[in-house]
Amino acid sequence: MGIRTGQQYLDKLNSMRPYVVIDGEVVRENITEHPAFRQVARSYAALFDMQHDRQYQDVLTYPSPTTGEPVNASFLVPRSIEDLERRRKAISTWAEYSNGFLGRSGDYMNSSLTALAAAEKWFARADAEDSGIDFGANIRAYYQYCRENDLLATHTLIPPQANRSVSGSEQLGGQLAARVVEEREDGIVIHGARMLATIAPIADELLVFPSTVLKGTPEDAPYSYAFAIPNDTEGVRYLCRTSLYTGKGVHDEPLAGRFEEMDAVVVFDHVFVPKERIFMLGHPELCNAFYSETGAGALMTHQVVTRTIAKSEFFLGLASELAASIGIDGFQHIQEDLAELIQTVEIGKALLRAAEVDAAPSDDGVMLPNWPALNAARNWYPKVAQRFPQIIRKFSASGLMALPGEADLGSEALSDIEMYLQAKTLTGPERVRLFKLAYDASVSAFSGRQALYEYFFFGDPVRMAGALVNSYDREPARQRVRDFLARED
Repeated sequence: MGIRTGQQYLDKLNSMRPYVVIDGEVVRENITEHPAFRQVARSYAALFDMQHDRQYQDVLTYPSPTTGEPVNASFLVPRSIEDLERRRKAISTWAEYSNGFLGRSGDYMNSSLTALAAAEKWFARADAEDSGIDFGANIRAYYQYCRENDLLATHTLIPPQANRSVSGSEQLGGQLAARVVEEREDGIVIHGARMLATIAPIADELLVFPSTVLKGTPEDAPYSYAFAIPNDTEGVRYLCRTSLYTGKGVHDEPLAGRFEEMDAVVVFDHVFVPKERIFMLGHPELCNAFYSETGAGALMTHQVVTRTIAKSEFFLGLASELAASIGIDGFQHIQEDLAELIQTVEIGKALLRAAEVDAAPSDDGVMLPNWPALNAARNWYPKVAQRFPQIIRKFSASGLMALPGEADLGSEALSDIEMYLQAKTLTGPERVRLFKLAYDASVSAFSGRQALYEYFFFGDPVRMAGALVNSYDREPARQRVRDFLARED
């Protein structure tokens, strides 16, 4: 089949029957017609359509190794630095469409599947034991299935946030987190819950990968697994938060009206997972290394850093437009903030480029971007990104507090808007439209969710900092200090 059109994607979703709960309503069909999901589903459909656009197809696709049909470039197994660059250009093309606000575009989980499918030697460590399941063969077959059918996958990662003072396997006596409750010859049965499945209602597939670090005790075995299931598998329920899009249209909600990705808690009510859909079972020590030793973490982070550069560029552009529109771009304190945004863009680009230039092949010949550079980027960005809405609020100031709506532009108020809300370089209606964008990027509920999402994207920043310190080879730097102290001039 190869790449899908946006309409094929929407039709597929509408033919499925997931169990989605939102605001007290159970939605089981025509999911893309529901007000909470309609707009974002069409933004995702636009990404699929871009693959068929002559302007983008050569960048977004490559010939399938099995059929020769065009498939998404995020499924390309990188064997060279040039392949990494090709992947990045494709990822960047999608990211620039959404200005980085679609955090779960298909290339994110596609990158994970691509690395996992190529990590044959790593999976052989688990396959070598008597599990009765060929995990490596399963993940390779599933990767090809997703690649050839152009499927959109989401994933759920962590146990419910009930009692963080104990591990997921200990919460509520072990009864809270999703776990294996039965092993059968033809598969396993999962019961419990997981957070946090972004875009779950509009995805084709749900990936359930290893959670936070397991202790490796016998008690952790039921929580050690990796598998994939269709979005509407029997027994799966999605508990959604309230939508951050209020339905006022893209004039008044230009970001939320396009990119409001839903988040959901996933409940597994004795869900059966077929044997061929299981990629890991047991082996807590291997589950702990699922991302780092397979290269999945590196390719996923490569995608994330590419996306966040697009987001940084958007905020630089928005701040610059705001400053010019009301004539504050000559003030030094404004230029200082613009310089900060420029630095953020360029540092992100530099770290990404360093990761590609210093890439090295894995044991399976997969060209993986340099992890120290990516790791630095993923520790740095969540904190600097918190400055984006602060800068926009500073530039906009009271202008965010006095914004008529789209309906007012078609009313008797238009003449007042044209007279009293004009800007140095914009008409009144143009200024309203620009400042509505600034509002949605810095003040609205949508912007608050974006800030939270980016801050905790890879987990608790403090825990991430500890992991960075413990994984980084500081010995050469320390040795230089010792050598200097011992130097006799």
